[in-house]
Amino acid sequence: MFIGEYTLSIDEKGRLSIPVKFRNDLKGKAVVTRGLDSSLFLYSQNEWLKLAEKLAALPISKANTRAFSRLMLAGAMDCEIDKAGRINIPDYLREFAKINKRVVLAGLYNRIEIWSEQAWSKYKKATEKDSNDIAEQLGEIGV
Repeated sequence: MFIGEYTLSIDEKGRLSIPVKFRNDLKGKAVVTRGLDSSLFLYSQNEWLKLAEKLAALPISKANTRAFSRLMLAGAMDCEIDKAGRINIPDYLREFAKINKRVVLAGLYNRIEIWSEQAWSKYKKATEKDSNDIAEQLGEIGV
């Protein structure tokens, strides 16, 4: 289970150190892909396989399911965690998420989101401002 928020630096080669707390659940391998809200999603191999199977089962006759499958599957990259606990994030994914030097890793139970520090700060402020409305809407669906 991934929980918590970590602010880290990514080096000029695109290497990002994964917090020790997250490494055990990743078991040395992970998959990183385009996420939502200008973030990247990082999954363990097991969680990625579950999601990929669901995406592959979506009807290809619907434009939105094709588009979402392409976003997630074509953008995915296998990552090995090196001996220093780092993964390499490819250029095209760093460009997608507008990641330069500082990043935030946010643990969200079955995935880790990777954000540029600036985008995370902006998103978090807006979400915190609207938290009462969000909670009310979630209450309406039983959360």
